[in-house]
Amino acid sequence: MEKRGMWNSRFTFILAAVGSAVGLGNAWRFPGLAAKHGGGTFLVVYLFAMLIMGIPLLMMEIAISRKFRRGAIESMRGIGKKFEPIGWAATSNAFVIVCYYAVVFAWVILMFINSWQFTGMTKNNEAASGLFFELTQTTGAIEGANIPGIVLICLLIAWGLIFYCIRNGANSVGKVVKFTVFAPVVLLVIMAVKGCTMPGAGEGLAKLFIPDFNAFSDPSLWVDAIGQVFYSLSIMMAIMFAYGSYLGDDANVAVDAMIIAFSDMAISVLSGIVMFSTMGGTGMLDQITDSGIATAFIVYPQAIVNLTGNGVINAIFGAIFYMMLITLAIDSAFSIVEGISAAISDKFHLKPKTVTIAVCAICGVISMIFITQAGLAWLDIVDNWTNQINLIVIGILECIAIGWTFNLRKVLNEVNKNTKRFKMSYAWFAASIKVVSPLLLAGLFVWNMITLFVFKGGSYGDYPIWAQIAAGWAVSVLVFASGFIAKIVVKQKKKKGFVEDEIVWKD
Repeated sequence: MEKRGMWNSRFTFILAAVGSAVGLGNAWRFPGLAAKHGGGTFLVVYLFAMLIMGIPLLMMEIAISRKFRRGAIESMRGIGKKFEPIGWAATSNAFVIVCYYAVVFAWVILMFINSWQFTGMTKNNEAASGLFFELTQTTGAIEGANIPGIVLICLLIAWGLIFYCIRNGANSVGKVVKFTVFAPVVLLVIMAVKGCTMPGAGEGLAKLFIPDFNAFSDPSLWVDAIGQVFYSLSIMMAIMFAYGSYLGDDANVAVDAMIIAFSDMAISVLSGIVMFSTMGGTGMLDQITDSGIATAFIVYPQAIVNLTGNGVINAIFGAIFYMMLITLAIDSAFSIVEGISAAISDKFHLKPKTVTIAVCAICGVISMIFITQAGLAWLDIVDNWTNQINLIVIGILECIAIGWTFNLRKVLNEVNKNTKRFKMSYAWFAASIKVVSPLLLAGLFVWNMITLFVFKGGSYGDYPIWAQIAAGWAVSVLVFASGFIAKIVVKQKKKKGFVEDEIVWKD
């Protein structure tokens, strides 16, 4: 265990964790949900959800993995051997997520490379909104298997960058995040300045920050705010278990988790300022959507070509926008792979770099499904099941396992181990882990099931049922069966001399 990679400083860990938490969802889904739910109203509920659920869960994962010095699989086995499948489910679900997240990353690279095309599209909304579809040749349906060469090249670039960033685990990640965390903030500030100086920007900012008090009674507001907090912090995805396992005993988990959470929220708000001011300045406030794909590749390109009457300047801001998305996407992408790699290498005593190479190679091959002409449709289905079902169930199970079968005071002591000025209270921590978080997540799950089976008649989108079963339900079954499949593999390996580590919480 002395050879385990470690963060070279507290600052590096915070940067890495912030980089993982701050992703594409901050740039496009957060502003979209704010627009949907009365701007300031959503910000208030989001802050509430962050305090009562997000921060305690983040502290919990970091503290447990710091104590065990293990990734998600072994950390959950340390809580109780019967809970190891929960760690496997989190790791397997992350494996699925990174397969398509890398493709979104590739699409962003593709749009950055082609941002020069905005020079000839001034005021031409139709051409701007159609650029993405022209480049990717996507049908939006389960039709077409052709892979455009340029998209394949961008996917290879994406996976190459992901591997490069995590090739040496915590050591290489620590070097990369010093650029990739600050770069999007600088780019967002540049875009915010541009947006705020446009006529009509004030109307957009008013819509973002002034609460619509009537929206508080809408249950979907609470569902969306809770969901955004849950998805945004990189919890329940094996990531924070990996990052926490690289911490030293002197780490201040309580304070660091607060910094990570509020940094994540601050960048989300900054993204909102960019989106609302720009859309207000271009007269497109009513077109802000909570669909990330639509925002980044259909709606925002229209705003880009309407920024000024100069096509070159528009193209420059288009390049800045997509470069900002690249720097947001890469941290989240490589952190997911690192979470998977750390969990599997810890479990089977493998070299982390070997596992990282294998994960990138396997996920890279699978991700090619999502760059076919039918890829966007496949991505939409898989994304719905991994996030709206799998991730939530994993969260519920993790809260029950740690909150109700383990001594939560031990976890809290680990959280508060090195803190003096700020200490997480037991009442706040226990209420969140044992009651509030599992209940909120259960409510979110029930809401999603009602939406699917009652409002949508049991079918997601207009996709064929066989496709939903293959890319949705079957994937969910495999995710939750992965731990039991792994148990069979371990049993066979033991016959050949493999010995599992004994993991015990030592006070």
